Amino acid sequence: VVLFGEPVRWETNLQLIIDVLLTSGYPGNPYHHENYPHIPVLACNMDLMWVAEAQSPRFGHGTFMVCLENIYKKITGKDLKYEALMGKPSELTYQYADYLIRAQAAERQWKQPIRTLYAVGDNLMTDVYGANLYNRYLEEKNSRKGSKTWIQAKVAGGRQSEALSQDDEIDNSWENELASSAATRCRSVLVCTGVYNPHTEVSLDTKESRTEMVFHGHRDFRFDPGLVEPDHVVPDVNAAVDLIFQLENFTPN
Repeated sequence: VVLFGEPVRWETNLQLIIDVLLTSGYPGNPYHHENYPHIPVLACNMDLMWVAEAQSPRFGHGTFMVCLENIYKKITGKDLKYEALMGKPSELTYQYADYLIRAQAAERQWKQPIRTLYAVGDNLMTDVYGANLYNRYLEEKNSRKGSKTWIQAKVAGGRQSEALSQDDEIDNSWENELASSAATRCRSVLVCTGVYNPHTEVSLDTKESRTEMVFHGHRDFRFDPGLVEPDHVVPDVNAAVDLIFQLENFTPN
């Protein structure tokens, strides 16, 4: 089962997914609760809410996943398990974005490697959390130079995460390519034109308020208050670009 985004008819899709999970892929058969663990489930796009034309946020795919997890738990008494969680804030997503940036730099024949990445977004629990998580990964990776390189498997920062020694994955050239970043840091830039509203959110400058925040991230990601603190807060994406130009001492032609 691969979950990409919230459907239009939630009740129909929830029913079909539960049917598939409880029949090991044969929805025409009766349920068998003993079929556990169930067939693999992969999911991405874990935002609980997103902003559209309405005055308040709309349900996102993360909310659909919450419904699916709780229905499965209610019926079987067991936790729904994910084979993999992808998309923000998973490290794998940022590794792939980093890889694409390196590929574009190579196409343009840039001589100097890109050392600083900037991640701009409007959601503390996905955009900022993911950027800060990847920054932590880069810091740990650079601090281990000269020793074994570690590649993150499954969900970074989550209850199901585990690190694999590269010695065990030496034949996997794709993982090695993703892990070969020249960047040393990833800076998170929060904009105020989407899910985050500076007039309704708790102060980002108060440690006590951060620890009291309701965690809107996915179930399998642990809440780390330090990961939802952005490096920079700007009004909108134009201001974010101006800030990056300023930080990089870049003057556009």
